[in-house]
Amino acid sequence: MAASGAPLWAVCVLRLALATVYFQEEFLDGERWRNRWVQSTNDSQLGHFRLSSGKFYGHKEKDKGLQTTQNGRFYAISARFKPFSNKGKTLVIQYTVKHEQKMDCGGGYIKVFPADVDQKNLNGKSQYYIMFGPDICGFDIKKVHVILHFKNQYHSNKKSIRCKVDGFTHLYTLILRPDLTYEVKIDSQSIEAGSIEYDWNLTSLKKMEKSSAESKDWAQAKDDKSQDWEKHFLDASASKPSDWNSELDGDWPAPMLQKPPYQDGLKPEGIDKDVWLHQKMKNTNYLTEYDLSEFENIGAIGLELWQVRSGTIFDNFLITDDEEYAENFGKTTWGETKGPEREMDAILAKEEMKKAHEEDEEELLMGKFNGQESHFHRFHRRDEF
Repeated sequence: MAASGAPLWAVCVLRLALATVYFQEEFLDGERWRNRWVQSTNDSQLGHFRLSSGKFYGHKEKDKGLQTTQNGRFYAISARFKPFSNKGKTLVIQYTVKHEQKMDCGGGYIKVFPADVDQKNLNGKSQYYIMFGPDICGFDIKKVHVILHFKNQYHSNKKSIRCKVDGFTHLYTLILRPDLTYEVKIDSQSIEAGSIEYDWNLTSLKKMEKSSAESKDWAQAKDDKSQDWEKHFLDASASKPSDWNSELDGDWPAPMLQKPPYQDGLKPEGIDKDVWLHQKMKNTNYLTEYDLSEFENIGAIGLELWQVRSGTIFDNFLITDDEEYAENFGKTTWGETKGPEREMDAILAKEEMKKAHEEDEEELLMGKFNGQESHFHRFHRRDEF
């Protein structure tokens, strides 16, 4: 009997085909990366990048990435792509970073910029949408930044997310979903997740905006001398006259009273402020405006950071709308080289230990030889006397 559905592999292929990849960079074409990435010239003292897989790696070519090369420098470099909006879509930002120099103080994060960012003038004051990744300095700062830009301000995740502090390559993934949830992964493992509304103090921002909107509308009513509160209302206290004949005279029209004017800062009697504001603000979209996960004009990605000791390698950049695609991309890049990288590091460590041991033995032998030579000279000096 024929299968009722498509095979699993076909479903997976279709799923990946539906993914939108906005940006992907693996540095597999040698020095051509310089045609895609723009080094900032904002400051002549900015550090420079080179393409390198480092002293140890899982694959010499696949592990090549942008490596910082100068100590005690700021770095600023970026790459453009076709602008897009992630409104109503999932946004996944992913890359690998390797602090081969065993980072003591410096950044390993990336920034996502608006399409109109000035790449040649990129610096610490350049506006960005998202800042994501590890930051290390001493014993106190070992965290993963997740900073989102909204209303001309930068808002940090209030949770403390610890980063990796060793010298190996690690995969960092940030997922922002249209339902206002997020997830941070390190090495494909979920490290932190939750609600953008709560973990960026969005509820307090909403309350502030709501309070501001209410005050503005109520103040506007106070200043509006022509406000007549719909002018009239029925006099509920009035009673039908005793000589009124409904059959002859029809329905008795209750008298209409004019609502009292709004004067001298006093609320019109019988008018409920909250009820009025509810009607007044029913079209106000201050709640839906607060969506920290949506950006209208995403168009560049870059590195803008400071490092005390250079040597960090950035690689496997990805921006997509598909979590599954990002997961598979991580498996085919970092996932395939992480094991061999550690194996090579272990081999190099053994070789370094062996070399150090041989040097120690050589120094010991030289010391003994120098001691014997010194004794020989002392003997002959004594004989001379």
